[in-house]
Amino acid sequence: MSVAVVQIEIVIPEAASLKDRRRVVRSLKDRLRREFNVSVAEMDETADLWQRASIGLCTISADAACARGRLERACDAAVRWLAGQEVVVRGVEILD
Repeated sequence: MSVAVVQIEIVIPEAASLKDRRRVVRSLKDRLRREFNVSVAEMDETADLWQRASIGLCTISADAACARGRLERACDAAVRWLAGQEVVVRGVEILD
């Protein structure tokens, strides 16, 4: 069994408040969960910053290649959905 994890950092320049930031983050988290069946959580390190967010994704699979592929597809989709924002994807890590 393999566990794959990845971190996505987002800059949201149009966010003028934490409410604006939460709207973007919640929408992204819900869509990733629904379309890719991955676990998604907001990371604490940027929780109080209006224009930055850090999201962690995780999946488990019997095959490491399958887990990596699922997260890579989810990250590609997140970058497309967040067009206009600066998005940094920290490499997918496989934990066996």
